Amino acid sequence: MIYAYIRVSTEQQNLTNQQHEIELFAIRNNITIGRWVEEVISSRRPLQERQLGQILKKLRRGDIIVATEISRLGRNLLEVMGILQKTLEKKCQIWTIKENYRLGADIQSKILAFAFGLASEIERQLISERTRNSLQRLKNEGKHLGRPYGKSYKKLKRVHGKINRLLKMKVSKAEIAREVGCSWVTLHRYLQRNRD
Repeated sequence: MIYAYIRVSTEQQNLTNQQHEIELFAIRNNITIGRWVEEVISSRRPLQERQLGQILKKLRRGDIIVATEISRLGRNLLEVMGILQKTLEKKCQIWTIKENYRLGADIQSKILAFAFGLASEIERQLISERTRNSLQRLKNEGKHLGRPYGKSYKKLKRVHGKINRLLKMKVSKAEIAREVGCSWVTLHRYLQRNRD
C-alpha cells in the first residue's frame, strides 16, 4: 500500500498544499495513493501520539510512505533516523517529493537520510537562535513583547507621574489603586513592569 502522509503543526496552517503536491506526484509517477494520513500536530509530540506512529506499526513489506519533505516526518535527526530504521526493518520505503528521495534499504538511502536530517536540525537550531537574538534585541530596545497591553495598563501609563509622586510620599498601593481607579493587583503588575 502507498500511504500519503501530510502534517502541519497548527490549525492556522493548511494541509491543502501538501495534499496537492502529493496528488500531482502520484499522477506524474502513475501511482495510486491507498490511504491518506492527515494530522495537525507538532512533530515535537512523541511518535506514539501521532498517527504516523500507528502507520509505522501497520506497515507491511513493500509499503511506501510518501511525504512532501522529510521534515514532515520528524523534527530532529534521531527521530527521522528512527522512522527510517522502522521502515527499513519492514522492507518498506519512504519517498519525499521536494528532495526526490527514495529511501529504502540501500546504504545511499541511509546516508542521504542522515545528511538531510542533520542539515534540517542545524537549520532549525539556527532559526531558533536568530529568533531568540531578535527578541532579545527588541526587548533591549524597550519594545513590548507578548500580548498587547489592555485598557487598564494604558490608563495607568497616562497617570504614571502621579503614581510615582504618591509612592514617593509613602502612600500605600491600595490607596493609590483607589485613587487611579484600578485594582491593587493591576497596579502591582503595572509597577513591576514599569520600575523607574
